[in-house]
Amino acid sequence: MDLSQTLFELIDMRSFSNLWFWIALAVFWSSASHWVLGVPWDSVLRAKRKGGQAEIDLQDLVRINSNRLLHIIDVSGLFLIGFTFFILTGLAGVGFAYNVEFAQAVFLLLFPMSIVSMLSVRVARRIRADSPTGEELRKRLARHRFWVQFIGMISIFVTSLWGMFQNFQISPLG
Repeated sequence: MDLSQTLFELIDMRSFSNLWFWIALAVFWSSASHWVLGVPWDSVLRAKRKGGQAEIDLQDLVRINSNRLLHIIDVSGLFLIGFTFFILTGLAGVGFAYNVEFAQAVFLLLFPMSIVSMLSVRVARRIRADSPTGEELRKRLARHRFWVQFIGMISIFVTSLWGMFQNFQISPLG
């Protein structure tokens, strides 16, 4: 037995039967719903409870992160869109046409996150255009967080269904 066989037996490359994939999926979506436009959700809650300086800090964080995101999109958005489509198309082709489970797993992680990214750009543009403050800003961030969580919930559901299908299909018992 050589080194590569030993490593592949130690690290199961079948993603959907690997506990680490499911832990990573949970951490991935938990982090996505905690960091709303790059702002930690506890900052939004602190601004709601305390107001004052916490509210000013929240507005500054949202302004800085929105401007940063929009600058990246304005400077290299076309390249990023093309690169993202290239990666997602490649992963979908290799994963689903050639039945490579690792590519399927990465696609099921990245495709919904690309939707969340587009949604984040849209929200950042609206925030920059309208310059909301106080309660209105918190409502927009809460609405954005709701949609991120909704997309994450659908993503986890679809990924778990596909993972169960893959595990039952590959199972040596049936």
